[in-house]
Amino acid sequence: MRRRPFLAALPWLAAAAPAPALPQRPIVFPADHGAHPDLRTEWWYITGQAETGGRSFGFQVTFFRSRVAATQGLQSQFAARQLLFAHAAVTDVAGGKLWHDQRIARQGFGIAEASTSDANLRLRDWSLVREGNAWLARVPAGEFRLQLRCEQVQPVLLQGRAGLSRKGPQPQQASYYYSLPQLAVTGRIGLRGENFAVTGKAWLDHEWSEALMHPDAVGWDWIGMNLDDGSALTAFQLRRKDGTSLWDGGSFRSAGGEPFIASKGQTEFKPQRRWTSPASNASYPVEWIVRTPAGFYTVRAVVDSQELDSRASTGAIYWEGLSDLIDSNGRKVGRGYLEMTGYAQRLRL
Repeated sequence: MRRRPFLAALPWLAAAAPAPALPQRPIVFPADHGAHPDLRTEWWYITGQAETGGRSFGFQVTFFRSRVAATQGLQSQFAARQLLFAHAAVTDVAGGKLWHDQRIARQGFGIAEASTSDANLRLRDWSLVREGNAWLARVPAGEFRLQLRCEQVQPVLLQGRAGLSRKGPQPQQASYYYSLPQLAVTGRIGLRGENFAVTGKAWLDHEWSEALMHPDAVGWDWIGMNLDDGSALTAFQLRRKDGTSLWDGGSFRSAGGEPFIASKGQTEFKPQRRWTSPASNASYPVEWIVRTPAGFYTVRAVVDSQELDSRASTGAIYWEGLSDLIDSNGRKVGRGYLEMTGYAQRLRL
């Protein structure tokens, strides 16, 4: 869903009139790779795995855009009409540690920009740019650096109904949403003075909406998994405060096949093993059994400690990390990312 939605942060961002339902419309490229400033919330989200010489990493690069309702009528060029946020993280599998950094700025003045004609996102010295068939991520962060090329090798996967994805029982709770699974990754990861040439796979989600969460939802669980045979699996649920599912969905596409879009009730998350964060005291299910139309899978965190504290930018604490996908016969069949929000505090969008 992405995933990525951590605009819980700033209470005044949510001060807007009730949103109408989004209309069904064609997803058109390259424009829909770009920003949609007329809608409230948007994110571009790349997660992946990378290897070099027997050493493994997970990585995440996310750019968020938020339309500030309270400033839209102001005439001053200094008014913060759009805010841009960015998160980035590296999971060092061998070291069992996650490294995280974040940025925030108002759009404009050459500091933060989000093009509306194609994907071209810049926030100070961080960038995510689409060039030809590839997405280029450049993130010189505090204790790590990412310089990655993520090349599209499969067609766009439109989530939901031709790109309009329901997220709740009311039609207003929906987003425009597409994915690019099985991206071929090359580039470099720098970590605390060491520099690694890496290859791997990644997954991109781009999602934009006016209203995403039902009032009864406190957060969600989401997976985006690249299977070893070239298939792609998405699954998500929106959770109530008591942990029960308010809404669910997802998709499955075999390599070279047509996507199957799950209907409500066809996806189920059952928590198994939990990990408690010593920083936030939130308890996260770091192992799940997930029922999907494609079968039952176990989703298992590669490293338990992959909680991100983004209170300096979007205000949320969430868990997002590299995880293995294991089939019902106990075989590892893929790897991707698991995201869990609303465990440390209610997520507000």
